[in-house]
This record gives sequence, C-alpha cells and structure tokens, in this order.
Amino acid sequence: MGVFPAIGDEFEEVVFFHDPQSGLKAIVAIHSTMLGPALGGTRFYPYRSEGEALTDVLRLARGMTFKAAAAGLDLGGGKAVILGDPRRDRTEELIRAYGRFIDTLGGRYITAEDVGTTGEDMDLVRRETRYVTGVSPAMGGGGDPSPVTAYGVYQGLIACAEEAWKDSSLQGRRIAVQGVGKVGYHVVKHLVEAGASVVVSDVDVDSVARAVREFGVDTADPDKIHAEECDVFAPCALGGIIRDDTIPSLKCRVVAGSANNQLERPEHGEALQELGILYAPDYVINAGGLINVADEIRGYDRERALARVREIYRTLRAVFKVAGEEGISTASAADRFAEERMRKVSRLRLYWVPGRSQYGTRSSF
Repeated sequence: MGVFPAIGDEFEEVVFFHDPQSGLKAIVAIHSTMLGPALGGTRFYPYRSEGEALTDVLRLARGMTFKAAAAGLDLGGGKAVILGDPRRDRTEELIRAYGRFIDTLGGRYITAEDVGTTGEDMDLVRRETRYVTGVSPAMGGGGDPSPVTAYGVYQGLIACAEEAWKDSSLQGRRIAVQGVGKVGYHVVKHLVEAGASVVVSDVDVDSVARAVREFGVDTADPDKIHAEECDVFAPCALGGIIRDDTIPSLKCRVVAGSANNQLERPEHGEALQELGILYAPDYVINAGGLINVADEIRGYDRERALARVREIYRTLRAVFKVAGEEGISTASAADRFAEERMRKVSRLRLYWVPGRSQYGTRSSF
C-alpha cells in the first residue's frame, strides 16, 4: 500500500516514529486543526501490519475531528497508535520515548489514553511532555476518562429512548452490550441501576465474569451478540461491527454504544435507516471521555466536565431532529451538524500554531 494514496488529501500531517533502543514504533495522524490543536488518544495494539495500523489511525483521527466539533470543543482531531502488544511490549522506556516523540510535535497534537494504554502510561508521558491529558489527579488531571465516557453514553441512551419510544426510561429495556472493558463495564453499571435487562459479551472471559458477578447480567457469544433479540444493541468494543454481514442479523430498534467507527462504511448508516433502526452516531454519543480530558487543558474541574458531558443528550436530540426534518440518516445528520460548526467557527488560518490564539496573540496553553 502506498503511503500517500492511503493518507489522501484531507489530513494535515501524518508522522511515523521509530526508537530502536526502546522498540517503539508509533504513528500520529493529525486530521484537522481548524478548531484548535488536535486531541486524541493513543491506541497500543498488536496490528498485523503497518498498513493496518495506518488505516486504523487515519479512521480514528478523522472521527476525532467530528467528535470535537459536535461536542462544541475548540479542538481539532488527531489520533496515535503504538504498534505492539501492550501486555508484552509495554515498558517505561518505550512509553517515555513515546512522550518525547509527542513533544517534538510542539502541541499540534495532544494525546490521552485509549485502547491498550492507561492513566499510568499518561503519567509517564507527562514526565516528557506537557501535551498530554488524562493524567492522574495527583498530576492535576481527571484520571481515567472511561467512567465519564460511559456516563455520556448513558445520557445518549436516554435521548435514544425518547426518540424511539417517546419514553426517557430504560426500565425493562433489553440491552445487548458488546464489550465490557474499561467503558463497557461502566455502561452496564448505569443500565442495571436504571432497571434495564442487560446481556453482555466480551472476548475476555474475565471481563464477562466480573460483569456477571457484580451485576447479575446474562451472557452471549461474542460473535453473535449483535443478533440478540433486544431493544438496544450497544457496541462498546472495537469498531466495524455494523457491516454487510451483520446488518441483516440485527434484531434491535436502536444501535448506540461507546465504540469508535461502528459503521464499517458510511453507507451502513443509510442501511440502518432503511431498516427502521435508530443509530446514535458514535462520535456524538461517546464524546464524554474527550470532553473530560479536554477540560484538563484549562485546569480540570470535574463538575464542569460532567455538566458538559450531559449536553450529549441535547446534541443527539438535535441530530435526530435534523435527520427527521431532512429525511437523511442520523449518521449523515451528525456529519452535517459537525461540519456546520467547523464552517462557522473555524480558525482563519488553515493550521493551528502552538502558543497562538486565533488572532495571533499568546494562548495560555
């Protein structure tokens, strides 16, 4: 796969980094800095090839641009991947080398945790660069953003219930949660407390056992949970679950979860609409973690962050309204919603410059 054709014309910058001493191989993709510096997590994952890693980081970075715009943040979109198995390859040497790599970007990209990385990793990164969020409270941060992401998903599910059933209660609704890791676990907690009937799956049997032990939920085969008879299918694992071979098996009224890139291709949003399935666009409903870590940039205040996360409910209601009025899919409506904000309030220049505000004065970050 050629690198430049794979990147295309819409990305501002893609940087590859290799530190032979620590074994670090990483890619940072900056999709857009129209609204501000690009903020996005670092995924540590055993990709089968460098081409697969590049494809993933590009998809994720683009999604972050739309996520930040839809959430009303003055941030752009970026993402990073570290190639390797975090269970085997994670070392202090590697993580700190990664921090030094981030520092060379001068603030155009600000990182945070994601799949395969932890808050402890971000604390190590912070020892090498200030361009990191999701650090521990001891270092002035908000800690693990996963519970806040889950809280935002729960707020979004209330909006979905109102749209689908004209009822904000999730009491008695059967919800199939795919993935009960860092975010999915907390989603299940909210759902059980709300009186929902929950069935879960995960490739990690220990995570499933924990959910069963603590919440008394039902279980399903990880390869078949999307086909469960339910009110809501909540993808909370890796992306690409809504695709040609899974859509015909869906037996739900709503698809809404925390996973990124749930649609394998954009046209799958239209396919869900044709089936009468309400889709909560992933980058809208799962923006809670981004909102939480973004609050650290100006000095973390948890109540302020949670208040903004609760706005996910209103954003989804607005997206559903646009979709209904214009007769388009909710996926297209979300894109239109985000693009309109970028058009209205984007920077006067194409690229965000570290240390300068929109009008060229010094910023506080």
